[in-house]
Amino acid sequence: MAPDGIGAMLRGLRETAGLTREEQALALQEAQGGKWFDPENLKRWETERRLPTPVWHELLAAVHGCTVEEIVRAVAASRRWRRLQRRGGAEGEEGAAVKRRQFLGVAAGATGAVALPGMAEARAGINAGLSDSDSGDLDYLAGAFERHRGGYRGRPPGAVLAQMKGDLELLRDVLARPLRASARADLARTAAGITGLVAIIQHDRGDQRDSIGWFATAEQAARESGDRHMLAWGLARHAMVPLNYGAPQAAADLAIRARAEAGRAPSASAALAAAVTARALASTGDHQGALRAVADARSIAERLDTLQAADTWFGYPLQKHHVHLSQAFTLMGRTREARAEQEAALALTRSPSVMTRALLAMDAATCLKTDGDAFAAADKAADVWQRLPQAFRDGLIRTRADALHQTLVGAAHNRLGEALAE
Repeated sequence: MAPDGIGAMLRGLRETAGLTREEQALALQEAQGGKWFDPENLKRWETERRLPTPVWHELLAAVHGCTVEEIVRAVAASRRWRRLQRRGGAEGEEGAAVKRRQFLGVAAGATGAVALPGMAEARAGINAGLSDSDSGDLDYLAGAFERHRGGYRGRPPGAVLAQMKGDLELLRDVLARPLRASARADLARTAAGITGLVAIIQHDRGDQRDSIGWFATAEQAARESGDRHMLAWGLARHAMVPLNYGAPQAAADLAIRARAEAGRAPSASAALAAAVTARALASTGDHQGALRAVADARSIAERLDTLQAADTWFGYPLQKHHVHLSQAFTLMGRTREARAEQEAALALTRSPSVMTRALLAMDAATCLKTDGDAFAAADKAADVWQRLPQAFRDGLIRTRADALHQTLVGAAHNRLGEALAE
């Protein structure tokens, strides 16, 4: 299957929405006025045994929440991938390597930071290069990985993504160059880290589909590198996409997989996986399971060494630990424990951490609502929103504010709604 083709796109959108294939088929049936739609047809498209013809493009776009242009591009990517695979089979391994380099040339679109044109094509190129790249000078990319892994440091997500654009293009090119075989694992690990960071940023910006695609690339790279902790980290981070955008059971499944990959030794990836599991299970209503996961996360966090507890996107510092547990307890309605975690997190949060502070404040507002003071909850959330720089008023923070808004009624609902409409 094409890494950025119609099959991966349709399946990813359906799974993010938490739907089975039969449920999605029913939605397609309802969208065409009750006319029968065979779930097997959807299965053929998702597995790319067949590609949807133009007569289906508008229906697929409407039901899956995307544009017709995105459907057309994904189908074109699948057709291009098929051509490359057919030619690769006929010409042998050497020919396949040439085709991958040709595919990288086709996928050479730049990755922008605002409208982000070409992001999907860049990811497709990285995917194509991973399995057959024997080459590349990793020194600069390894350094770039270290620079980017430090987090936002008060910068808006779009600005960080803009700074990564050149490194993504270089990564794509390095994957296509000849290199000694001994460098392959290092190259794949670096690719897993950098593409995983892009996935996090796209998640925070609210671009769920692109985030899921980049996480799939990061998982492919991590598996090729053989680094189980990198794989566990990627799966745990991936789980936060469905968790934060309305599919908690899918999030729990991913987080539990991540926890299994991380193993029993204390590590940042194991702690993160346990904490995300707690949040996901709390969101599904499994509070006992969530509390067990909280205990697991606490036990691991207490045993992390300085490197594993570093304040980076790949570490699990105490501040991050308390932020996760704040959300878990907030979702369980255990406001006393949630407030304690919020206070602990804020005491450890550096002043430029705009996003972290805003998310903790939204948790605090939700706790006020849970304790029965709806207007105070609306007032606090509205105040946070109005103080927020424009560059942060989308994606994750917006989703958290909207979730609270939907639980409010009357004057409280109107108060927060007016602020969000500004």
